[in-house]
Formats: sequence, structure tokens, C-alpha cells
Amino acid sequence: MSDLSQIVKAYDVRGTVPDQWDERAAEALGAAFTQLLNSTDEPGDAVVVGYDMRATSPGLAAAFAAGVRAEGRSVIEIGLASTDLLYYASGSLDLPGAMFTASHNPAQYNGIKMCRSGARPIGQESGLAEIRERAQALLDSGDARPAGAPTRPAERRDLLPDYAGYLRKLVDLSGIRPLKVVVDAGNGMGGFTVPTVLGDAALSPLPLEIVPLYFELDGSFPNHEANPLDPANLVDLQRAVVEHGADIGLAFDGDADRCFVVDERGEPVSPSAITALVAARELAKHPGSTVIHGLITSSAVAEIIREHGGQPVVARVGHSFIKAEMARTNAVFGGEHSAHYYFRDFWFADTGMLAAMHTLAALGEQSLPLSVFAGEYERYIASGEINSTVADQAGAVAEVRAAYPDAVADEMDGLTLRFPDGAWFNLRASNTEPLLRLNVEAPTRDRMVSLRDDVLDRVRR
Repeated sequence: MSDLSQIVKAYDVRGTVPDQWDERAAEALGAAFTQLLNSTDEPGDAVVVGYDMRATSPGLAAAFAAGVRAEGRSVIEIGLASTDLLYYASGSLDLPGAMFTASHNPAQYNGIKMCRSGARPIGQESGLAEIRERAQALLDSGDARPAGAPTRPAERRDLLPDYAGYLRKLVDLSGIRPLKVVVDAGNGMGGFTVPTVLGDAALSPLPLEIVPLYFELDGSFPNHEANPLDPANLVDLQRAVVEHGADIGLAFDGDADRCFVVDERGEPVSPSAITALVAARELAKHPGSTVIHGLITSSAVAEIIREHGGQPVVARVGHSFIKAEMARTNAVFGGEHSAHYYFRDFWFADTGMLAAMHTLAALGEQSLPLSVFAGEYERYIASGEINSTVADQAGAVAEVRAAYPDAVADEMDGLTLRFPDGAWFNLRASNTEPLLRLNVEAPTRDRMVSLRDDVLDRVRR
């Protein structure tokens, strides 16, 4: 029997199949999700369900849909989808939704990202804990589906062309200079969405020459993990950009809700720089608006937001926190160090594709190469995220705090210490593993390396 406490995480469901969860658990989760919706008078009488390319996804999605239908709501099946395509469906149809994906995790994993109507997030404090309890009770009773419950219908819809058309209205790429773009889909859902959104599979052609890498949908990830946050998974893209003489490279994660960028030299462009770049574009359209940035984004992000007349607001790491803060402040845009990008025009949800389109538009609207153009948004030297396995996390953090008594401390999310010279670091515990995550930034490389090494020495002692 599945122990759902092992797979229901802070923001979603995630675990190995079939040992941690299976189709019976998926059906119970579908029923529990619908019970929650019914108890809170969620608008509409249907739930949108989509899934990624993993071998277990169709079966899990079908079982979840059976649980939904048993609890009195119909199902709109959109089939293969990226996570942001599911958010588009939820937003445009104003219906709750469920996306079956384990994002960048290895092949044996699968999961569910659930949302309320209008793509509003569901996390532990906004319904996920209650869903877990309801589903566990159904499993413990021996019947994931209530006996005698009515079964509502299911219908199939193809929303990919509508999603592509909506994104193209938000960012018009038709008038930019011709660009050669290498896209590494990592055998994930970018291989499904990119040909329609950026190619000419369904809409009018754009001045883009797309060079595809690993567009074949394959949940076993035969080429590399679909996790571009790990530099090892960018190597093929970096090489291809240089070999093809491309203007830019894009790498999507498994469910294509995150996008990483490399320049024409094959060098990564930091998500902080992309956040600042997109923020400047959105503020040009919506002057004076609020822009949310994650706690670990570069100091340059808030500086650039202010320089463009915007109001920067910092938020905790994690999509549920970012989305909640965006909704509270009516922010026009939000960005994180993990390359999640959120848009008011996209129901405050994250979409790697729309961020990629903004980057292509910014590059194609001027003549400079990306390395020079993006350099305007890179002001400091960052370490990137460094993980350390630590048994006594609280003790390690306390020791680090004591080592820097003159720094200004912030405990919004882990420990952030800021120094008079502009250097800072954040040390925070993982939600799911015995890891401490360190991010360091400083005005110079020498200062960053020195601070990074000193903190790591204290953490790992």
C-alpha cells in the first residue's frame, strides 16, 4: 500500500513508480483532489488532465481521471503536454488541472502538479496536505473509488495550436532579424511544443532556423538528464551552438516549464540575467509595475528593475511562494535562479517557452551578439548552487552565522548574510534531502571564491 506522506512534497507529488506509488494511488489522488474542489466550490464541473512522455504517465493520468470522474466532475484530456501547456489550459478554460510529470527527475520517477482554476497553485498550505489525507484514507479503506459513485464523461481536446497562438500574441517574433537557434529538448516535452510554437508546424513561419537536439520524446532520457540546471547536461548544447554558428541556444527541462540560455560562444547566460532582461521588457509595456524576484537571484536584478521604473519585491524560493506573491502584488513578471519565469499575462504561472520568446525577441530586435547584449545584465560573480550533505543542518547553519557577526542577516528562507562590499550568500536546507544549498555572489571573482570556500569549509567540517 502506498504511503502518500513519502511522495506528497511541498509543491507537488513526486516519487518512484511502482514502488512508491502506482495507478491505484493515482486514482485515490484524483478522487481526493476532486473532493477538495467540491468542498471549496471550485468553479466549473471539469478537470483538465495532461501528461508528459514518461512511460508510466498515460496510465497514471487515466487512473487519476477515473478518480475525478467518480467524484462527479468530467475530465478534459489534453494528452501529451508541457506543464505550461497544462497551465494554459487551466487558465484559458478557467478549470482546475493536473499535470503528470516528474520534471527533470530520472526515468523511474513520476509525479503530479495540481492547480485550481486559472492555474492557481496548490501547495501544502493551500490544499495539498488535505488531498494527501483524503487520498490516504481512501487507500487505507481498501477502495480508491467510492462504491456506487457516478461516473462523469471524459473528452479529448488538442490545445497545442491555441497555446502556441496565445504565446505568439504575447511576444511577436515576426519582425526580428533572422536567428539560428539550437534547442536541446533533452527528449522531453520541448520536443513536442517547440516545433509548433517556434517552428512552422501549425502557424506562420518565423525568422528562426531551429536546430533540434534530442526532440524525440523518450522518458528514459537516453542522451542526458533533462535537467539543465546541472552544467553537465548543457555540454551537448554548448558544443552544438558553436559547431552550427548559432546565435543562441535554448535548453528545456523534462516538462519544459524551465528554459536555460547559452550565448553564441556556448557560454551559459545566468537565469538572473534573463530575469532582468525580461523584467526590463515587461516594464517597458507596463511602467511602474511590481516585479518579483527569488531570494537567490543576483543583486543586479533588483537594481535593474528599479532603473527601469519598476518595484522589486523579493520572495522565498519555490513556485507556490512566487505565484502567491505575484497574485498579492499583481506583479507583471517574476523570475527565479532555477530558471522558472512567471508572467501576469500567463495567469501568474511559469512558462519557459514565453521566457525563451522574450529572449529571442530582445536579441533579434538589435544587432549585438548575445554575449555582449546579455552582459549588460550581468554585474556580479555568482557561485551557482552548491549542495553539501549535512546531517546536522541546523548546527551547521548556526556555526556559519556565528562566524560572520558583522554581516546583516535575513532568515526569510534559510540564512542570508550580506556584507558591506556587496557580497552575500544564502545557505538553506533542502525540503526533501539532507542537503544544505549554498549560493554566493560578490563584486569580484576573488571575493566570491574566498567567501564560497570559507563557508563550504565551515559547512562540511
